Amino acid sequence: MRRSQDEQQAFEQSLTEIFERHICFNQVLGLTVIALKPEQTEIRFAMRPDLIGHFAYGRLHGGVISATLDATAGCAVMVGLAEKHPDESAQQVIARFAKVGTIDLRVDYLRQGLGQYFTASAKLTRIGGRIASAQMALHNDEALLIATGAASYIIS
Repeated sequence: MRRSQDEQQAFEQSLTEIFERHICFNQVLGLTVIALKPEQTEIRFAMRPDLIGHFAYGRLHGGVISATLDATAGCAVMVGLAEKHPDESAQQVIARFAKVGTIDLRVDYLRQGLGQYFTASAKLTRIGGRIASAQMALHNDEALLIATGAASYIIS
């Protein structure tokens, strides 16, 4: 039996609240959920002086890029878990969050992190019984690809 539309909305609201308000580091980065879709999760954040890594050029810090891609993929994993377990309530799926953790992360920095804002996207490439894998991308406000990533997560 598939979770109801109300339960799905409750899941998405809970995940958004956890992501934006309860994970303090995401607040530090200013991450905002744009989309929680099975085909792609999207997160956005604005450029700010405290996110600059190279003071002379005003480029986004590489750690911000890496952390954002990791967080976006982690969010995509949770959306994937909700899809994998459609019979579970929103609360049951959210409880799975405690078991999710990054076990491998690779980031390719392709261009300078310049822009007014950035959008990270992630899609699952595989979700198994114990491990999930995702691919990620970060674009600036001019739709230039800044970085890509691939990651694996423990899910049980």
